[in-house]
Amino acid sequence: MRLVSACLLGVNCRYDGASKLNENVLALSRKETLIPVCPEQLGGLPTPRLPSGIASGTGVDVIAGRSSVRNADGEDVTECFTTGAAEVLRLASMFDIQEAVLKQGSPSCGSGQTQCMENEGGSYLSHPAEGDGVTAALLKRNGVRVITEEDL
Repeated sequence: MRLVSACLLGVNCRYDGASKLNENVLALSRKETLIPVCPEQLGGLPTPRLPSGIASGTGVDVIAGRSSVRNADGEDVTECFTTGAAEVLRLASMFDIQEAVLKQGSPSCGSGQTQCMENEGGSYLSHPAEGDGVTAALLKRNGVRVITEEDL
C-alpha cells in the first residue's frame, strides 16, 4: 500500500483544476492499493486555485518556519500547505505507509524539484527550483520513502 498524488490518478485537483494522469501510476493502481492524496486540498485550498511556490528555500525551510509559501497574488498560504502535509503524514501513520509516489515539481509533493515563488518587480512569478516540496519534506523527515512518477 502506498500514498499517491491524486492528480497522477486522474483526479482534477491541481491548482488549474486539471489532473496529471500518469499511465505508470494507473498501471500500479491495478497491482496494489494506492491511497490518493492532494495535500493542498487537505490543507483547505480550493480547486482551482492560484499557483503557489515556496518564497525561498525548500519545503524543509517551510516546515522549520524559515520560509513561507506564497500564491501568485503574494498571499501567504503556508498554513494550508503545512496543514495538508500534516494530514498526509497522519494518513501515512494510520495505514503504516512506507512509500509515497508524489508529483514531481509541485510545491507540496515535489521530491528533489519544487516550485519557488519570487516577487519580481511587484509581480509574483513561479519557477522550478531544487529541493523538496512541503509534503515530501515532511514525509521524508518521518521515514516515508518518497519517489516521483518519473521513478516508476
